[in-house]
Amino acid sequence: MTEAQRIEALAPPRGPVDAVLDTDAFNEIDDQFAISLFMLCPEKINPVGITAAPFSNVRSSGDPAVGMEKSFEEIKKVLGLIKKEVPVLRGSRGYLPDEKTPVKSEAADFLAGLCRNYSPQKPLYVLAIGAITNVASAILSEPSFRENCVVVWLGGNDINWKDNREFNCFQDVAAARVVFDSGVPLIHLPCSGVVDRFLTTKYELLHWLSGKNPLCDYLLKATLDHCDTPEKASKPWSKVIWDVTAVAWLLNDGERFISGRLIPSPRPQYDDTWSFPSPRHFIFTAQRIKRDALFAFLFEKLSGA
Repeated sequence: MTEAQRIEALAPPRGPVDAVLDTDAFNEIDDQFAISLFMLCPEKINPVGITAAPFSNVRSSGDPAVGMEKSFEEIKKVLGLIKKEVPVLRGSRGYLPDEKTPVKSEAADFLAGLCRNYSPQKPLYVLAIGAITNVASAILSEPSFRENCVVVWLGGNDINWKDNREFNCFQDVAAARVVFDSGVPLIHLPCSGVVDRFLTTKYELLHWLSGKNPLCDYLLKATLDHCDTPEKASKPWSKVIWDVTAVAWLLNDGERFISGRLIPSPRPQYDDTWSFPSPRHFIFTAQRIKRDALFAFLFEKLSGA
């Protein structure tokens, strides 16, 4: 792939595209919003699969295999509420052991096999909203992935942030390094410093979601259960719905929801920093989320489900 071809691939797609969503759906409550939007935009997105990503925190008892399995089940639950079907694949049960060794899984095999059906002129879009293990394993397993796919990843922080210690990144830094070094067309959605502006509140959610349909009621309850704790109940609070922004990239005609710029690809380091080797290929990094426009679109799609 030439640099000109890569830069062309970094522009938002103009028409309907095939896409896969890679998600640690049980980790939080924002993935469920992203899955919903991913499935509810047939005018722009043809979903060809959803893959479960590993994660390690208290919701998985610290075990990435448990996190992946719970995410697999959560994906199916959300799809049931939407009443739509798409292949759902189990992902990696652990993280990359190093930067040269893929982790075999249904998800990695699915991505590696699927990408052979695409080309630089008609790429497959892979939206990753968790640790990027499955995607990195596919890149290491199938060289054509680098030219036949465009990756959108929500992970890491803005390069100007004080550090790069972000959940999706620090779980599997080796996988992140594989992706940033690979030359695959990459749209990067930094968490702290950019996507953390995509906030909503209890009262906004109640107004736009309550009683609209079973999906909206589920998303509302999940968010309130997550956020409306006894400690917060008597105080104002807001919640970032991070992962929706990755799906929004596919809907971003004319910078409708996201603006940013091309930069030479940085490299995630194991000490929670970025490094800036040179020379490097270009990636697109988001700099601004148009919060009101994206929430208006999201709530319209959810309420019409």
